Amino acid sequence: MKRSAHTAVFAAALASSVAFASLATPALAQPAPAAEAEDVVVATVNGTPIRASEVAIAVEDIGPGLPPQVQGPEREAYVLSFLTDMTLLAQAAEAQKLADTEAFKQRLNYARNKVLMEAILTNAAKSAVTDEAKRKTYEEFAKTAADEQEVHARHILVEDEAKAKELAKKAKGGADFAKLASENSSDGAASGGDLGYFTKEQMVPEFAEAAFKLNKGQVSDPVKTQFGWHVIKVEDKRSKPVPKFEEVEDQVSEYLVRKAQADLVTKLRANAKIDKTAAPAAASEEDEKPAGK
Repeated sequence: MKRSAHTAVFAAALASSVAFASLATPALAQPAPAAEAEDVVVATVNGTPIRASEVAIAVEDIGPGLPPQVQGPEREAYVLSFLTDMTLLAQAAEAQKLADTEAFKQRLNYARNKVLMEAILTNAAKSAVTDEAKRKTYEEFAKTAADEQEVHARHILVEDEAKAKELAKKAKGGADFAKLASENSSDGAASGGDLGYFTKEQMVPEFAEAAFKLNKGQVSDPVKTQFGWHVIKVEDKRSKPVPKFEEVEDQVSEYLVRKAQADLVTKLRANAKIDKTAAPAAASEEDEKPAGK
């Protein structure tokens, strides 16, 4: 009867403590691949060079969209072919003076701002993720997690209260709870109703309230939830184990990145003067009107 996963994830506590910035791009901006020491020319198209750094940028841009089976030399060849075609088309567009159109200038300005946004978010991420910051963040959340209690319980789920009362009476009288669950429960029968360890927040409120009031070895009276009638037996109680730093280091790093980026956006918004003078839809309709009308 858990609300979420069977075992609580340490990263969930981290994520819940950050108010993410509502950006049009992913909150976790990935740093661009480092350029090689010598930015070699890998191809030329009508005299225009294509360099290794451009290939790296293209891999970052289109790589995630490539089929998983396209790997190794085939992947490299695909990306270079993409860059070659892109360069050819760009040259053709230049010849048609498409770079002089207002539409092109608008899109170029948008693309420039987007790349600048990603660059400053990447810089914020780099400065935030240090060994000292990761350790400090881990220790703070580890202290919080260590104070959280977990219960290991079994349950029997049936449709009506009378049956639940009958089973509760048998369990309290010494009957094997796991066997009763296997023979009668509509949930978890194969495991003898074993729910493993869980925190209070992982269960529906009525179930959690009853389970956490019981002592080790005790059996509850029937408990009604949205799923039916439960009989609960508590097998154990403990403080929630804290995962080792090495096990959650990646989640801690991601948390620090997201927090630094969200803090940056929040600060910039607070200090900015933003005047919204027209709705985008209204502006678009105005642009579509024929000239002179």
